[in-house]
Amino acid sequence: MLYQTTNPATGQVVKTFPTITNEELERAVAKADATYRSDWRNRSVADRAKILSNAAALLLKNAEEYARYITEDMGKVFSLSVQEVHLSASILDYYAKRAEAFLKPKHFEGFPGAALVTRPIGAVLAIEPWNFPFYQVARVAGPQLAAGNVLIVKHAESVPQSALLLENIFREAGAPEGVYTNIFADHQQISRLIADPRIVGVTLTGSERAGSAVAEQAGRHLKKVVLELGGSDPFIVLPDAPIEHAVGSAMFGRMFNGGQSCVASKRFIVVGKERGAAFTEAFVAKAKSLKIGDPTDPSTELQPLSSERALTGLLGQIESARAAGANILTGGKRVDRSGFYLEPTVIIDIDEKNPIYREELFGPVASIYVVDSEEEAIRIANSSPYGLGGSVFGADLAHARKVADQVESGMVYVNQPTWPAAELPFGGVKNSGFGREQSELGFGEFVNHKLINLAPSGAPVFGPVEVEAVAAE
Repeated sequence: MLYQTTNPATGQVVKTFPTITNEELERAVAKADATYRSDWRNRSVADRAKILSNAAALLLKNAEEYARYITEDMGKVFSLSVQEVHLSASILDYYAKRAEAFLKPKHFEGFPGAALVTRPIGAVLAIEPWNFPFYQVARVAGPQLAAGNVLIVKHAESVPQSALLLENIFREAGAPEGVYTNIFADHQQISRLIADPRIVGVTLTGSERAGSAVAEQAGRHLKKVVLELGGSDPFIVLPDAPIEHAVGSAMFGRMFNGGQSCVASKRFIVVGKERGAAFTEAFVAKAKSLKIGDPTDPSTELQPLSSERALTGLLGQIESARAAGANILTGGKRVDRSGFYLEPTVIIDIDEKNPIYREELFGPVASIYVVDSEEEAIRIANSSPYGLGGSVFGADLAHARKVADQVESGMVYVNQPTWPAAELPFGGVKNSGFGREQSELGFGEFVNHKLINLAPSGAPVFGPVEVEAVAAE
């Protein structure tokens, strides 16, 4: 497996890194396990939180420097790379400030001696993607390190510079060796790690195929897994939604990060023929006007795809859609310039037999459906095998809320595209995976929610009894 930065804007190889040897991997896992057992889990919450706060401060202090590596690794528009660094800092800071509250014992009415305490469980393996190389890691590192676990991170092969930067940031912030470990491992080494008893859980953000493979391996060894996989998020435009606002939001939801986001708006479902025609015309016009260019140029609106492979795959999906009867209103071709650029693309006339009806299109490609009824819009929205996010646009908030409740997904935003925040849980249903990241739910995925029930000496064999207050650790 080759860990290599290839600049998506030029197609030029920047830097290559060697895969970790089996001996180096064993030393890394042994160190992580030893650090967890002898140091990190025994530290005060305040001490762990201080290191997270330090890491957040470093991210903010050096945001533009770090952002340049994100842009070079995967082609993100530079201003968006800066935003990603800031978002990552906010997540680390969120868990630093709230870890103590999340770890407070919880009590049960009617059971005076019972308390639920939260304890770490060990070394967690994180397998992370290329599209948000800092943010995806921060939303795992923040809660897991705050809880007292240690983290071993296998980042995407195409973002090795970002991967090394993150490890260096945590060490500079004061994390002991073994608390946060980056590994450039191959698939066989990852399989061995999943089987290793020193690894207590696995979290993966990536493709449906990767998630299925990891879940199968982890299941064999009874390891806890969190999966955040693909998405084909619906964006429903109800009859009372202002078209101009819906189109502007749709364009942002689809083209942000070059459309390379699991939670991007991907399928636009408009109720009403005339409104559908107006939405489509306006959306196509905006797509055509997007400025394609160097992601380091402040005027660039649409970045390249992350790799030649990603571009080739998406072009193949577009051609398959066309062959199955869909119409390409604009785009659909590679841009004639260096790098991995695809024209912004809009596809219509997609029936249920078309392969893209149920596929995820990971790039600047929008599918538009125009339907006669709200019921048909909901049916199409739920016909996808994915269920990550979604949006419903409508002026009547109470009604839009009812429609949102019928969308089969882990998240639905009314009158906004789906967006992330440390305070809000993130995750999906169906083939989009299971488990949650961010918020208190993300904090609780890889911990032991341990019940301790006190009763005085001489107590009956079962049932709640009165006890004197005992100070918890």
